[in-house]
Amino acid sequence: MCGEQAQSLSRRTMLGVATAALATVALPSVADAATARRRIPLDKISIQLYSLRSLLQNDPEGTLSALADIGYRKVELAGTYGRSATEFRAILDRCHLKASSTHVGIDGDLDKTIADAKILGNSLANVPYANFATIAEWETFAGRLDTAALAFRKAGIQLGYHNHAHEFAPIGGVRPYDVLTAKTDKRTVHLEVDLFWAVTGGADPVQLFRQHFPRVTQYHVKDMTPDGQMTDPGTGVIDFRRVFAASCHTIREFIVEHDQPADPLNTAKVGFEYLRTVRF
Repeated sequence: MCGEQAQSLSRRTMLGVATAALATVALPSVADAATARRRIPLDKISIQLYSLRSLLQNDPEGTLSALADIGYRKVELAGTYGRSATEFRAILDRCHLKASSTHVGIDGDLDKTIADAKILGNSLANVPYANFATIAEWETFAGRLDTAALAFRKAGIQLGYHNHAHEFAPIGGVRPYDVLTAKTDKRTVHLEVDLFWAVTGGADPVQLFRQHFPRVTQYHVKDMTPDGQMTDPGTGVIDFRRVFAASCHTIREFIVEHDQPADPLNTAKVGFEYLRTVRF
C-alpha cells in the first residue's frame, strides 16, 4: 500500500509450491464446521492498504469511508499517499478508522519515521521487505532491525518484520528467516507472518507460530489457488482454520491483503466477510 509506488518488492511466487507448500494447504481443518466455536473478534480484523493503493492515490477519504462501511475498524498503512501524517490522520479520524499498524523503512530518518507513526496512532510497525545475497548481509540487517526496534520501543511502538517467500530459501544451507529470528531480540522484534508467502516458501505457518511463540503477533491473510496464484481470503486452498485454531489466542491482528487485486474494494469486502464469519 505504498501509494502508486507499486514497488514490486520482488513479490514473485517461488517455483515448487506444489511440494512443500501443499503440506500446509489442503489438510483437513482441526475443527469440524459443526463443532467449531471460536471466531475472530471484529477489533482484530484489519486490512493492508497496499491492496487499495490504486484507489487511495486519488481518493483517500472516499476509499477509507468505503472500508468503514464494509465494517473495518482498523487498517495497516504503508504510506500516506502524498499527505502528511497529520493530514492522513485527520482523514482516518473522519472515517472512524484506526491505523493500528504500519509498514516502514528503517534506513532513512528514523526519528521522523517514528514521529509520523506516533501521529498516525500506530502501536505496531513492520519492515515490509528485505533481500540480500549472503547470510552475512542478513546478519547485518538483523542488527539494524534490532537497533531500530529499541528506538521504536522507546516511543511505545513495537517493530517487527513481514516476510515474503525468499526468506525461507536457504543460502548455503541457512534460511535467512532463521537468521532474522535468531539474531534479533525476541522481546523487541515481533513477526508479522504473511501466510501466502510463507506457504509459497514451503513453510508451515503453524510450525512457525509454535517455533517462535510468542513473537508472531500479526497475520497477513491472503489465499492461494491450487496452482499457487494469489486470491482473496477464503476463496483458495490455504487451510486458515487450521492456522487460526492453533494460534488465535495470541494473534493481535488478522490483516486482509491481496498484492494485485482485480477489484480492490471487492477484495476488501470478501476478506472482511471471510474473517468475520470463519469458525475454527
